[in-house]
Amino acid sequence: MDFDLSKPQKLLKQSARDFLARECKPERVRAIMATETADDRALWSAIADQGWPGLIIPETYGGLGLGVVELAAVAEEMGRACMPGPLLSTIFASAVVMRAGTEEQKRRWLEPIAAGEMRATVALGTEFVFDAEAADVILTVTANGVEALDKSALTLTRLPSMDETRKVYSLSGGERPDRLIHPDPALQGREDLTAVPTVALCAEMVGGMQWVLDTSVEYAKTRQQFGRAIGSFQAVQQLCADMLLLTESSRTATYYAAWALATDDPAAPLAVSMAKAYCSDASREVGNKGIQVHGGIGFTWEHDLQLYYKRSKASETLFGDATFHRERIATLVIDPVLTHF
Repeated sequence: MDFDLSKPQKLLKQSARDFLARECKPERVRAIMATETADDRALWSAIADQGWPGLIIPETYGGLGLGVVELAAVAEEMGRACMPGPLLSTIFASAVVMRAGTEEQKRRWLEPIAAGEMRATVALGTEFVFDAEAADVILTVTANGVEALDKSALTLTRLPSMDETRKVYSLSGGERPDRLIHPDPALQGREDLTAVPTVALCAEMVGGMQWVLDTSVEYAKTRQQFGRAIGSFQAVQQLCADMLLLTESSRTATYYAAWALATDDPAAPLAVSMAKAYCSDASREVGNKGIQVHGGIGFTWEHDLQLYYKRSKASETLFGDATFHRERIATLVIDPVLTHF
């Protein structure tokens, strides 16, 4: 049994890394996050040329027709580059349309999303929406299926956020129908609609953890203290070893969840929650340990480590924090047992 990525998946992952190394350097990330919407149309155009907005959209609707594992491979590199912009929100929207939309809605929204001509986001059971200003359409799920909110009738208020690479807004005004009352029982729970973006977010966190680990190890090799590299001290070695364990364990959990979704495995809901619960805690811990290795400089605005730490803290709660998913895991594990009594 082969637990590694296939050759095409490895090539996709490497091409994503090469692309982001050229187009999404840290100085560009800082420039984009300083804007009102954390959106760069030139970067989006380059991303669209890569086909990423349509990565998981079927070829019938103009997408690449790839699976969740391929999405995770690309998202990991997005996280390694701390890539800003509305791509994750747009992927979330396309996953919701594919899951809950009618054929007419799929044609209306998936085709322009796949072509990179439309950016989208989703409001599910809350008025706190990511990338609402940058999105061309804000979708929600109602008893009638997927609907687009009238953005012109809404007031978007940008909220303070620890992660300035992904802006969050509150919505007010306009008519906003009730969420999560789709007549299909399979679509009653928000978890079913957020499974794909949750795995993509976990992969992003893995990429961020890998960057923190690599940067911390390199710093430990070169930073001198008491006449020797700090990496020679056992305490620093232990921090790096812990970061490696957390990163690799997170990667394993994430790609298993991606595989489970891609193959419609019955254990997919459990795998997704296991991945998010673990990654939420691990990403925060890796950030903490990375700052400990770097010392005071890790807290400074000038060092890029703070960008990744803030991203990890914001991602920790997005689509449910570790506590939320541990409760869901308990429910998924216990309920089948209780049915036998």
